[in-house]
Amino acid sequence: MTALSEGSDAGVGGREPLPPDRMKHLEFIQATITRMGTNSFLVKGWALTLAAGLLALSASRMSWHLAAVGVLPLLCFWYLDCFFLRQERAFRRLYDDARRPGSTVEPLSMNVASYLGAMPWREVWVTPTLLLFYSPLLLADLALVVLAF
Repeated sequence: MTALSEGSDAGVGGREPLPPDRMKHLEFIQATITRMGTNSFLVKGWALTLAAGLLALSASRMSWHLAAVGVLPLLCFWYLDCFFLRQERAFRRLYDDARRPGSTVEPLSMNVASYLGAMPWREVWVTPTLLLFYSPLLLADLALVVLAF
């Protein structure tokens, strides 16, 4: 018989299992990480829908005014997506610290200020996923502004 089938309280790898309040804390953090990922996905969907609509409308009318108007919302969506990605990364770091036995993270704390301080905006703004999604939309919009002008 194995230690698990004998009713041993040892966790995976022989480590002590985490207390229930620590497990609940990890669940809270994971739910927040999931919510940030969902928000990021929704922002990308809205950005693509709005950008495609404005690009199609401005291209059909050859209006640089409409194309120029599309730049601001696109930058705002990029900022929002950057915000959610930065928050998600901070909560992942909090999760990583909170999961360790003997962690100094306050139980049930969701404060990520110390993690955000170590994560500059520029570092998140130019991640490959954000650059590959938003820069082609922005370049297409700016190209249409130039062509229609």
